[in-house]
Amino acid sequence: MSTFQSLPGFREFYPEDCAARNGLFRAWRTAARRQGFVEYDAPVLEPLELYQEKSGEEIKSQLFEFEDKGGRKVALRPEMTPSLARLVAAKAGSLRKPLKWFSIGEMYRYEKPQKGRGRSFYQFNADILGEPGVGADAECIALLVEALKECGLREGEFEVRISDRKLWFLFLAALGADKTKIPEVLAIVDKWDKDTSDVAKKKLEIYYGNKTENAFQKINAFLRNAGDTGEVWESAVQDEETKFRIGDWSELEKKLEDLGVKSFIKRDLRIVRGLAYYTGFVFEAYQTVGTARALAGGGRYDDLLMKLGGVDMPAVGFGMGDMTVSDLLNELKRPLTDEGKLAVYLVIGGEKERPEALKLVGQFRAAGLSVDYPLKEERFGKQFKTAEQCGARLAVILGPDEAAAGQVKIKDMLSRVEVAVPNNPGLAANVREIVEKGLSA
Repeated sequence: MSTFQSLPGFREFYPEDCAARNGLFRAWRTAARRQGFVEYDAPVLEPLELYQEKSGEEIKSQLFEFEDKGGRKVALRPEMTPSLARLVAAKAGSLRKPLKWFSIGEMYRYEKPQKGRGRSFYQFNADILGEPGVGADAECIALLVEALKECGLREGEFEVRISDRKLWFLFLAALGADKTKIPEVLAIVDKWDKDTSDVAKKKLEIYYGNKTENAFQKINAFLRNAGDTGEVWESAVQDEETKFRIGDWSELEKKLEDLGVKSFIKRDLRIVRGLAYYTGFVFEAYQTVGTARALAGGGRYDDLLMKLGGVDMPAVGFGMGDMTVSDLLNELKRPLTDEGKLAVYLVIGGEKERPEALKLVGQFRAAGLSVDYPLKEERFGKQFKTAEQCGARLAVILGPDEAAAGQVKIKDMLSRVEVAVPNNPGLAANVREIVEKGLSA
């Protein structure tokens, strides 16, 4: 008999895996809500055209796309930003700005599965819309830092590298590049450290002709001098627009310092982000231990809402996938888990006591306690073992002796202390208090 297996790049989540995933979700939600972001969601299936012109070539080539039974061309969402832009554009006039929204949802990309990357993955997205100032960029970057800290990562284990597509556009245009071709030049910059000098020059020659050597040297100097250890943008072309943009950088870094996250930040102009819709500051979080993989990325995309729905609204945001963060936490032996532990396991003496035991189960659950119990008659020893395996905080015991005395016994599964208490209308409140405070000898 053949057995069915999951499709390549898709994951199952057994209870322990699901608990770890939900622990990650809880950390993301905690960080976002602490900074005043509110949650939203969108369909996993969208019109294909939503992505055909709004995403980078890499994402478009990875779409799960098909024609549905109604003859519509559709795609499983590979990212959340186009859906967010569509949602906001539809109600832009009635929404109070700025919007601080976040989501946690499943995305789909048809690419080769590998460590830290699957064809299905969960992503935490956070965006601020309706605020053009660098304060919004700083707030998003601060949330990215705080979200990774909430996951259990510490200073020295990750950093957020910041770059600027707007500054790159100004710089490359000043060197003589056709403005419509600058995204293609940025693709060369994106591979600057991987290519040899000769390969980079050959690529640049298409855009700079006989000025290629000059362009290569200035790009090289720009990358070198714009880092944290360099002087203030020595190699930037000092026209007024560029000087103004450098002032934006100073403001952004000051705000990040005031928000208490500057120690996690690093300038890195090699970060240019592949998606075509980014227009300003861009940033990526990298782990600085282990395999040095990227953990998250985002930036400013001021023109996207206009392209999607004709609404002129500035925006900045980021996305963080679950797989690389979870892999890093496992490498550091700090896996997250869902905090929803079982409060009570009700140990039942026999079928004669079961009706009263089920009434207690109902009362405890009505009081907000999580409760489990044996669905069929079992030995006391097996029930206590099950209580331990479930991670129950308390075992509440109702056997023949307890029933005859109008009592239950409560056993603290941590301290092993056991007490008898009356089985009366106040029992549920009594048990709830013991769950919170425990029993001591």
